Amino acid sequence: MGTQALISGSTRLRLEPRDGSPVKEYRIENGIVEVRIIDHNNWTDPQAERGWQRLTPDQLAVHVERNTVVAQWLQRRLGWRRLLCACLQEPTMQEIPEEPNQAAL
Repeated sequence: MGTQALISGSTRLRLEPRDGSPVKEYRIENGIVEVRIIDHNNWTDPQAERGWQRLTPDQLAVHVERNTVVAQWLQRRLGWRRLLCACLQEPTMQEIPEEPNQAAL
């Protein structure tokens, strides 16, 4: 069992489990981390765009605690300060300044 991670653009991460489980796609939209589950057969369906759900601070914290691929991707995209604030229910990520080296990613 494993997962293949595909980065689609700079603000999306797609996880395709090798065991046939549904695909999960993560995105950062307006400073909010969201996820949707995509059925292998319907991933191109325009209706799938409505399936985005915001990750809660607790869900983000679990990813960080387990050092998942999602947490590593978020840290590269957001920087550790903004990710920590998102896990702690701090102000929105737009209010947290970017780390100097994160703007180039």
